[in-house]
Amino acid sequence: MTSGKVISENIKKLRAKLGLTQDDLAKKADIKYTTLTKVESGAVNRPSVQTMAKIAKALGVSIEELIK
Repeated sequence: MTSGKVISENIKKLRAKLGLTQDDLAKKADIKYTTLTKVESGAVNRPSVQTMAKIAKALGVSIEELIK
């Protein structure tokens, strides 16, 4: 079982690598800013598949890369 911490760290790392702010990524992924901040902070342990898919697509990676 992947923890929210692993997911949040991976999102932060990839977002920083692309030079995106949280606001940039939320807009690019077409999700609410508050949703992204909750996922990225680890407050949401199990984000929905739809949210993960949007974030992964916006970061140009697969969902698998976000959860490993």
